[in-house]
Amino acid sequence: MKLSLVNSSRTSPPTDSELATIVRAFHGARILVIGDVILDRYVTGAVQRISPEAPIPVLRPAEHRHTLGGAANVALNIATLGGQAILVGVIGNDSAGDDIDRLLQTTQGVSSALVRIADRPTTCKTRFMTGSHQLLRLDEETTAPLDEAGLVAVMAAVEASLGAAEVVVLSDYAKGVLCDGVLDAILARTAQTEQVVIADPKRADFTAYRGAAILTPNEHEVRVATRIEAEHDTEADRAGRVALEATAGQAVLVTRSANGLTLVCRDMEALHLPTRAREVADVSGAGDTLVAALAVALGAGAALAEAAMLANATAGISVSKPGTATVSRQELLDALHLDDLVATDRKVAALDEAIEKVADWHRRGLRVGFANGCFDLIHPGHVRLLNDARAACDRLIVALNTDASVKRLKGPTRPLQNEMARATVMASMAPVDLVTLFDQDTPLEMIQALRPDVLVKGSDYTVEQVVGGDLVQSWGGKVVLVTLREGHSTSGTIRRMNAAQ
Repeated sequence: MKLSLVNSSRTSPPTDSELATIVRAFHGARILVIGDVILDRYVTGAVQRISPEAPIPVLRPAEHRHTLGGAANVALNIATLGGQAILVGVIGNDSAGDDIDRLLQTTQGVSSALVRIADRPTTCKTRFMTGSHQLLRLDEETTAPLDEAGLVAVMAAVEASLGAAEVVVLSDYAKGVLCDGVLDAILARTAQTEQVVIADPKRADFTAYRGAAILTPNEHEVRVATRIEAEHDTEADRAGRVALEATAGQAVLVTRSANGLTLVCRDMEALHLPTRAREVADVSGAGDTLVAALAVALGAGAALAEAAMLANATAGISVSKPGTATVSRQELLDALHLDDLVATDRKVAALDEAIEKVADWHRRGLRVGFANGCFDLIHPGHVRLLNDARAACDRLIVALNTDASVKRLKGPTRPLQNEMARATVMASMAPVDLVTLFDQDTPLEMIQALRPDVLVKGSDYTVEQVVGGDLVQSWGGKVVLVTLREGHSTSGTIRRMNAAQ
């Protein structure tokens, strides 16, 4: 599977609506997860007194529950997002191993290829809770590397599963399953198959993951491994590049908690993504969710930058939930659509902000289009105009007459909707990238300030009649006249409404 940083057909970052299209293809992603499988147990109850034997609280348990953790949680997140996961790991011949087996049997979308080792305990973490407070955590585990028999058994499971997946995730929790022998064997094998390998590291020496395409350390892990602080963007970039050299991979994705993500790739500027979390309830398991979303997005055909954006959005949802939580595909779609609605408000800009935005578009080599009008009641003629206008450029600005300007042009009974209502409706239109208001009778001053490349008007004008057309042509732009649909106008709609009363 060939890994690309960006979609070569794109000239700008994807919108949330475009990211949602990738999410709808998650069902086609097949991911092999290899690593440390953990059982997370929770004992929850009430504390009403202190023990007379020692200054510690006495917990009266009211609820016992257990969930999949570690690599199993990565696989669970993949399935919840709509992908298909194959899980390879190790459990013991004990009750915790039985619990993991039962949980996996009832989890749709996860195929279990676990290896049972009789003399090795299942890694189990038991948390004693009162309300949202953790009183104590009991860890039952061994971190010793697998012996030769265990290594052979795990690699046999890997070989049997490798051909069914496009992406491989190495979920390292430093519990001994991804020991030197297993890591070396997996990375040597995937080098032959050219599958994309994502390594979520726990070792301080990143060279152990040499051969993985993508490394996903958090801020603490990358600081320990590189001895470079990663709190700020420039430091995260530098730490990521040191890590990249250690792995000889294609990318390092540094997760930075409240500071978002930094994606570092060879021969390209770092991509810094701010966190999308609206509120943080619990960061437990957020790393597993992020890695799962990254893998599923890549398996669904996303470019790496797009996959990182989706992983960032998914992690933002995860940390808003208490405890170790998964994120469903529908939750991710809902969040992307909500952010699109919020982005509608951000499309409405004052002239100074619009000038900065257009300057940025021009620096990126994008052709900027400009259309103007009252747009009092949106009708099919307007929709046709906007679609054709957007087809003639890379970014479309719509300049709306203010209420005062409309009254001067149309009379004291207009507009029917105030300027902010009209701006909000216009900003919600898919072809429109920016909305601004002008108070003059013509948009000439705005055209001079924004310097668009394409000026769009209806075909009821001639090129010579279009205000600002000569200016746009003077700096190398063009005027586009869009054929209007007959029978559609705001004035006509108002006349019909009045006649019906």
